[in-house]
Amino acid sequence: MSPWGKVHLKVILLGNSGVGKSSFMNQFVNHRFTNLYRSTIGADFLAKEMTMDGNTVVLQIWDTAGTERFQSLGLALYRGAHCCLLLFDVTSSASFRALDLWRKEFLIQADPAHSQHFPFVVVGNKSDLPEREVSGKLAQDWCRENNAEYFEASAKEAVNVERAFQSAVRLSLQYHKDNTPEPAFESFQLSSKNEPEEKPTKQCAC
Repeated sequence: MSPWGKVHLKVILLGNSGVGKSSFMNQFVNHRFTNLYRSTIGADFLAKEMTMDGNTVVLQIWDTAGTERFQSLGLALYRGAHCCLLLFDVTSSASFRALDLWRKEFLIQADPAHSQHFPFVVVGNKSDLPEREVSGKLAQDWCRENNAEYFEASAKEAVNVERAFQSAVRLSLQYHKDNTPEPAFESFQLSSKNEPEEKPTKQCAC
């Protein structure tokens, strides 16, 4: 919690290159979509302020590159995250199979407190395309096994983009609350001035 009463939450987007992570983030923050593909180099960052369940939240969204040569950045980027969005392309079974690796890598690199309860949100992007390779049932089964919430979305059509991030914020707030220690108060003891002072004992001069 910041001194101004706003909670800052860090959310990481992970998934194979080309699944639409940048488009998904830009649709949520800027309400914009482009068909021009630009591969993320390293990581991109956007922030958005929103109100959720009476809390003013500054959401810090990190869009990571989905290629192996940038995975060494994971340690610095993942630490301190409150939620992770795992994205795959419903027209690419390979991107869905990669979710296991992305999830495991995140937990190893981020090393979050109580990792078994760390919140994950899975997004099956590009649901507007007809040539589907991953069924909704298959994705939901994976999410049940891994304790994650699932949304089918389209960054292009702005379908379920807002809902997925709202879910991430709610889960992040709960995780933030559960893992933020209560402020410690130092204890001290008051002595009474009315207590009689001990008289010095007489000692032999010999």
